[in-house]
Amino acid sequence: MQFENAWIPRGGYWSTPFCAWQGSFASLPPIPFAAETARRALAERGVEAAEIDGLCLGTTVPSKHSFYGAPWFAGLAGLAHATGPTISQACATSVRCLVQAAQELSLGTVGSYLAVANDRTSNGPHVYYPAPDGIGGTGESENVVLDSFGYDPWARNSMLETAENVAKAAGIGRDAQEEIALLRHRQYGDSVRDGAFQSRYLVRPVEVRDARGKRVLATVTGDEGVHPTTAAGLAALKPVLPGGTVTFGTQTHPADGNAGILLVNSRERARAMSRGGAADVRLVSFGQARVEAGHMPRAIVPASQLALRRAGIGAKDLESVTTHNPFAVNDVVLARELRLDPERMNRHGCSLVWGHPQGPTGLRSVIELIEDLVERGGGYGLFTGCAAGDSAAAVVLRVDIPG
Repeated sequence: MQFENAWIPRGGYWSTPFCAWQGSFASLPPIPFAAETARRALAERGVEAAEIDGLCLGTTVPSKHSFYGAPWFAGLAGLAHATGPTISQACATSVRCLVQAAQELSLGTVGSYLAVANDRTSNGPHVYYPAPDGIGGTGESENVVLDSFGYDPWARNSMLETAENVAKAAGIGRDAQEEIALLRHRQYGDSVRDGAFQSRYLVRPVEVRDARGKRVLATVTGDEGVHPTTAAGLAALKPVLPGGTVTFGTQTHPADGNAGILLVNSRERARAMSRGGAADVRLVSFGQARVEAGHMPRAIVPASQLALRRAGIGAKDLESVTTHNPFAVNDVVLARELRLDPERMNRHGCSLVWGHPQGPTGLRSVIELIEDLVERGGGYGLFTGCAAGDSAAAVVLRVDIPG
């Protein structure tokens, strides 16, 4: 099963830089920030509001007024005529937004669709759940961000423990994880050295102002939270869990930011809206999967296999792969089981390096996948990433360069 009529205009996408937890974006209300970014990005790309028929907003961390979600975002972004769902599927939120867009385009209910995702893991909400029948009427409380990272109520483990479980089952030691982490940091460093690649999609600079909007508190021009990484530095780190293999150098960090991708219903319309050079970009297929409890990083394997099967191709046909890899273990498992060359994965970095703001992480990775395929003259590309609940999602794209 392939999607029909789900085309992405070249350059019809964007992302903010990602800022590490409690960094420069920590005080920005996430939905208004995403709307401001979208309004700016659409104007820079010459896309009129009337050209967008529908939209969705992916977000996983509740924030003030997020009950109104996508309609509120649309109004703030200058798209008050458009509406759609607010989507939350943990770290698979970005893929789910793209699938929503592709389905609506394929059904013919819209001619164009804007998929936006935002999250702020910084200053996450603390929720109190009343329990009048509890002892003394005392309810329960939850730190939404940290408690979610730290405990899966079904598998009864933390996300970090899922990485250790997969590492143990697959025989993946520290050496293999640190080798991948070093490679990803090198790839990112090579990519950002002249700034050209990220300039194709990053919305920058971003001025962070005080609550009154008058004083500039920070000017963000690139990702915040990327740490210099060396083999010796990684080797010196202690495992996060006693007796484990995962260190702070081989896992990602929580972050803040937003991203967006515009999809349309025909190749001709996509070409008319493209910028930055000719390229036909099509969303081809989708796959999702769930594996045994407590083994989240491995779910990317069956999810990828399903997306490839639906696209009618094999892993050998892929020109490029990007991943959401909260743990280096993810990339080791995927490369081994799909027989992929790690050097051909995440050529410009990944969430292991630039961080994980939940909802928008996948959109940024898909954007980088598109641009990497363009650099290589086209072909098939795969994005995959794991998600809470021992699940994962994947999409296959194809890029063709008109002759």
